Amino acid sequence: MDKVILNGKRMITTERTHAYLKRKFGFPEYYGRNLDALWDLLSSWDREMEIVIVNHKAVTENLDGYGVSLLKLFRELDEESRHIHVTYQN
Repeated sequence: MDKVILNGKRMITTERTHAYLKRKFGFPEYYGRNLDALWDLLSSWDREMEIVIVNHKAVTENLDGYGVSLLKLFRELDEESRHIHVTYQN
């Protein structure tokens, strides 16, 4: 099982957040750097992956409503995907 650890303190702006996610997940160059593109790539993931989000409160502190939407996306992935499991740590 792959494990990706995401640090909410690294998600300062939407642009930096998507650059960080692209690097952490190894997304291709064509990654659209938005929530729809993130959903499309992760929801089609076909191998087991654990995503650990540390300092998750920083995501909403730094990104406001966009951070709320981003964390909601990860919750929905955890619920809907057979392959992706998301946990949170402070």
